[in-house]
Amino acid sequence: MAAAIDSAGIHALHAAGDRAAALPLYTDWLAANPGDAGMWSNFGALLRAEGRRDQALRAHERAYALAPKSPRVLANLANLLTDLGLNDRALELRHRLLDQTPDNAVIKAMIGKSLRALGRAEDSVDWLLAALADHPADIELRLQLALSRLACGRYVEGFRDYAVRWQTDELTPRSLPQPKWDGVSPLAGRSIAVLPEQGFGDTIAFARFLPVLKRAGAGRVMLHCQPPLLRLLQGIEGADLVAQLGKDQGFDLWTDLMDLPALGFAEDPAVPAPARLAVPDDSVARAARIAAPLCDRFRVGVVWTGSLTYRGNAMRSFDHQRFLPLTEIPGVQLVSLYKGPAIAEFRADGSAAFILDAGSSDRDFADCAALMRQMDLVITSDTATAHLAGSLGLPVWTLLHWDAFWLWRHTGDTTAWYPSMRLIRQPAPRDWDTVFDTVARDLAALAAARKALR
Repeated sequence: MAAAIDSAGIHALHAAGDRAAALPLYTDWLAANPGDAGMWSNFGALLRAEGRRDQALRAHERAYALAPKSPRVLANLANLLTDLGLNDRALELRHRLLDQTPDNAVIKAMIGKSLRALGRAEDSVDWLLAALADHPADIELRLQLALSRLACGRYVEGFRDYAVRWQTDELTPRSLPQPKWDGVSPLAGRSIAVLPEQGFGDTIAFARFLPVLKRAGAGRVMLHCQPPLLRLLQGIEGADLVAQLGKDQGFDLWTDLMDLPALGFAEDPAVPAPARLAVPDDSVARAARIAAPLCDRFRVGVVWTGSLTYRGNAMRSFDHQRFLPLTEIPGVQLVSLYKGPAIAEFRADGSAAFILDAGSSDRDFADCAALMRQMDLVITSDTATAHLAGSLGLPVWTLLHWDAFWLWRHTGDTTAWYPSMRLIRQPAPRDWDTVFDTVARDLAALAAARKALR
């Protein structure tokens, strides 16, 4: 059976995205050909794509032991090490790769990424600028430079550079009949549509920059809004209309929401206050009914994961069972604010008996915001709920993985973006244990102090 397996056929299945079919064929091939470094490396890449990072590391280490100088083996192993937060070793491997191919712009970009992940964002900027002198048109180098400048807090340059995101494979460029505003030409009273992009959290976080358009002379500002955010963003400062816009809605120009921060920071280098959000009365009444039986408890709203389809979700999120020990703290009642497909596992293992499931019946983010206001504290992973709680000015602890989103920077337990927020960071890659030890200790102290005041 094993002799009949065609390695080219396995590659074809893998390349076509049929990982379920390719995986057992890889295992059969490698059982018969354990010295095939290339196949071990490809198998590791498949396992990485499946989110099985520990198993992927085993495969890549097999490949590396067999072919420690192979560019493909080194590149695949370095990519996985970056996922795992093992950036010192990833950086060393990438420098070895660059020694073999000194004109390789992709490797230079990944070195810049590794430097940033190590908290060396300024070094990353310097490295990437030098690389761009040799490869001025390279898209990945320009993207990594944008992210590194943002991680440094160099927001005007970083957001301007970030326009390159539309030239990557990550986003599909817009196609509208109206012209896009260039960010420079006078608006002179013309109407402009603002289009969100990427996640709900980005819309909440960067809606604070909408007023810049009025200051630039816009007549009518129209914010295109995803349905889950529609009620929450009604009446937001800087927008005359918040709605789901059609291409024929009747506006003169359009722009991307993430293009506005460069204009805002050019006016004032200080991070502006979060946008003021609307919480409708019916959401407030609903949340009050849900929270009423818990009035004598210290109520803690919790979220453990964001969108399961987001590529980086596995590293920023954690298992909901991490929260269960907190339910044993006297006087504390945990309340799940999560809404999404991961709720099925939460219910299936009995966790909902200890952590009240309030969020899965939310209609939208306005309902979630109202529930948050009924909490004494929100504890969340790095997802949209962190931006929501921060924008509402509520006490919120955001739990961050080792290589967090640039907005949170690389060190510190506070952020200028959300004055009411505390950041609790992994002290080492994949170390959620220490994070939750800190959470348990400090939550117990907080609950005890609150009880003593009653």
